[in-house]
Amino acid sequence: MAASVQGSAWGPLRLGIPGLCCRRPPLGLYARVRRLPGPEVSGRSVAAASGPGIWGTEHYCLELLRKRDYEGYLCSLLLPAESRSSVFALRAFNVELAQVKDSVSEKTIGLMRIQFWKKTVEDIYCDKPPHQPVAIELWKAVKRHNLTKRWLMKIIDEREKNLDDKAYRNIKELENYAENTQSSLLYLTLEILGIKDVHADHAASHIGKAQGIVTCLRATPYHGSRRKVFLPMDICMLHGVSQEDILRRNRDKNVRDVIYDIASQAHLHLKHARSFHKSVPVKAFPAFLQTVSLEDFLKKIRRVDFDIFHPSLQQKNTLLPLYLYIQSWRKIY
Repeated sequence: MAASVQGSAWGPLRLGIPGLCCRRPPLGLYARVRRLPGPEVSGRSVAAASGPGIWGTEHYCLELLRKRDYEGYLCSLLLPAESRSSVFALRAFNVELAQVKDSVSEKTIGLMRIQFWKKTVEDIYCDKPPHQPVAIELWKAVKRHNLTKRWLMKIIDEREKNLDDKAYRNIKELENYAENTQSSLLYLTLEILGIKDVHADHAASHIGKAQGIVTCLRATPYHGSRRKVFLPMDICMLHGVSQEDILRRNRDKNVRDVIYDIASQAHLHLKHARSFHKSVPVKAFPAFLQTVSLEDFLKKIRRVDFDIFHPSLQQKNTLLPLYLYIQSWRKIY
């Protein structure tokens, strides 16, 4: 097992579905997950909004999420029906921003797209959304739930800073990025669910940071294939790992120690989030279902001794819908 200065922080990884053998889920559970309905399609067509297809703007967001953020799509399906379409819009907005960086060849073009979304948010709060499917659905969500503009702008501003393609100087910088993107997304999800609770906010902050750290780890092989490395430099320097070691897909112990330290930080955030479990309103738990996929990844990376380039880490967990449903049914996070 890879050793580390943060070794004592890791502890035994909790199973994503603790005590599963003790409580038996209802029969036909997996089939029911597959039959979960998406949001109803609105009468307004995408053609009227932006041109593509004849389906409604809600369906556009649903499909965008299903293709670009499958885990977020599955989590959203298990939200209360009255909140589902708004969360789809919110997550589709996040996908639109997240894919700017990888879809442009020049920073200037990326900044133009970011500027479009800045103006879009301003226009949404003036009741003048542009004819774009995600913008229209986000406007509906803002009107329906009185969403806080500050969180939407934080996501945009942080994505704009991230266009620079620079590695994080330290783990704190990565956590700040995760707080302003993933945690902000969770704060907005809580607003959609009608939750105003300081303990839920604290849990959302830690889960968002864990999500950001895990996303950075999972994307390391992809970024490496594009000659980019975003792992925190302070931890790499601590273990004598250079960017070339990552680009060459080095699997030596010192590289695994770097991954161990970073994964340990994500595990700690999940642990802290769960320490609020008894104080967080049960109504907020559906917002935190992504802890299932985070736990799943941390278990898998531990199983391969923190080899971030192991092929098994790039494989989808086909049982994830079932695990999510069980987590939702048991009302835990």
